[in-house]
Amino acid sequence: MNTEWIWVCVGFAGQTLFSARFIVQWLTSERARRSVVPVAFWFFSLGGGATLLAYAIYRRDPVFIAGQGAGLVIYVRNLMLIRGERQQFMPPGNNQTS
Repeated sequence: MNTEWIWVCVGFAGQTLFSARFIVQWLTSERARRSVVPVAFWFFSLGGGATLLAYAIYRRDPVFIAGQGAGLVIYVRNLMLIRGERQQFMPPGNNQTS
């Protein structure tokens, strides 16, 4: 298998992860009967964005690199906010980490 084909597969894998976040969000919202953004949405965003960034770097596409790089900052920040919120509402004495 040549390098070019491997990178095309990496690009499609990233796009699949990135697209899966919308399916997860849609199904979660349908179950709740309201719009919900589950934590899995942000993890799929992070995984897909990181994979697509690697692909963009390989392709040397500055527009794609900038877009995916900026997105990663947002996804990480949202996960940090969620973690902080969970820790804030954790009962005292509970030593679980999330």
